[in-house]
Amino acid sequence: MRKLFFVSAMLLVVPLAVMAQESAALNGHAEHMSPSAAPQDWAKQALEKSPRHQEWVSVKNGQRAVNSFVVYPEVKNKATAVLVIHEIFGMTDWVRSVADQLAKAGYIAIAPDLLSGMGPQGGGSSEFTDRGGVGQAIQKLPPDQITADLNAVADYVAALPASNGKVVVAGFCWGGSQSFRFATNRPALKAAFVFYGGPPDQDAIARIKCPVYGFYGGSDARVTSTVPKAVDMMKQASKSYDPVTYDGAGHGFMRAGEDPTNTNDANKKAHDEGWQRWLAVMKKI
Repeated sequence: MRKLFFVSAMLLVVPLAVMAQESAALNGHAEHMSPSAAPQDWAKQALEKSPRHQEWVSVKNGQRAVNSFVVYPEVKNKATAVLVIHEIFGMTDWVRSVADQLAKAGYIAIAPDLLSGMGPQGGGSSEFTDRGGVGQAIQKLPPDQITADLNAVADYVAALPASNGKVVVAGFCWGGSQSFRFATNRPALKAAFVFYGGPPDQDAIARIKCPVYGFYGGSDARVTSTVPKAVDMMKQASKSYDPVTYDGAGHGFMRAGEDPTNTNDANKKAHDEGWQRWLAVMKKI
């Protein structure tokens, strides 16, 4: 098994405006808590077999230390970085495997554990014994802390010697909504990829500077029903928003689509098409 190295970076972060959490991102997760409560051995095995360099870094945000998982691509030139925001389940093997897949495609990927320091013993996601507890803890995270953590991590990865300075953000589920929201708080982002997450409010949308790409499940009405409103708000603000809905796919299809126990062919199809679309857009950045 590959050894993981721990490093530290001191960064100065100016906290941005406090933003209210979108209710669409925080409510209604109970129906998909059970599947992710199971061990993700398939994702862990893929990570262990990866030839790419993986490491944990401790990124400083004031007095906070945000533990983040970084994977480097095997490329000759400096690479664009992708900031990966986890689901409401916190830092999981699947989230780390997404970072590894992005590195395989040629990008530096960094996935912060936004529950760093918030665990029962002062640790992160791994200290919670059940996924319900993780979800409750995530819903209590202060919006300004989330923004400051993400800014610190984005600053860190943009400054890496192997980085070309370009940073995009991508998030899933709760992280999808946070990806959309982070685009309102970091003008330097090159793109935001929102996987089945809700939009911020109209006033916040006015601050978005980058294109936003949405990925939604046709059988995920709780979240996908927010898309028409998002389209209207983004249009009114003259912002670039390109949502795609995948027929028959449920909430969390990017994870479910690669789970060996998945029985929904639509999830697998949406997963494959979602990755193809994501990487096709990334090539243009």
